[in-house]
Amino acid sequence: QVQLVESGGGLVQAGGSLSLSCETSGIVSMINAMDWYRQAPGKQRELVGTITSGGLTNYADSVKGRFSISRGNAKNSVNLQMNSLKPEDTGVYYCHVRTVIRAYWGQGTQVTVDS
Repeated sequence: QVQLVESGGGLVQAGGSLSLSCETSGIVSMINAMDWYRQAPGKQRELVGTITSGGLTNYADSVKGRFSISRGNAKNSVNLQMNSLKPEDTGVYYCHVRTVIRAYWGQGTQVTVDS
């Protein structure tokens, strides 16, 4: 059974930092890319950033220069370092893994940025 577990969310003051982690288990297919999405209250889920199997990264314009995606130390894990956080970064952050067979979602972790 595939599981994706996000951690590291919480409450932070504007200008602060948080680091999210996504640990996976049960994935046997080759991973093409790992993404972070977020969903603010009343809004659609949006792509925050991606890291490919080759290590290439790309980010939403709204987080460029502030957020950074990297591979975790554990196999098939991914991190999201978030700096200079703004109130508009508030939302539930989801890990998303794309394999050659299908994609998987984590359950999400809440990030709240207080102004």
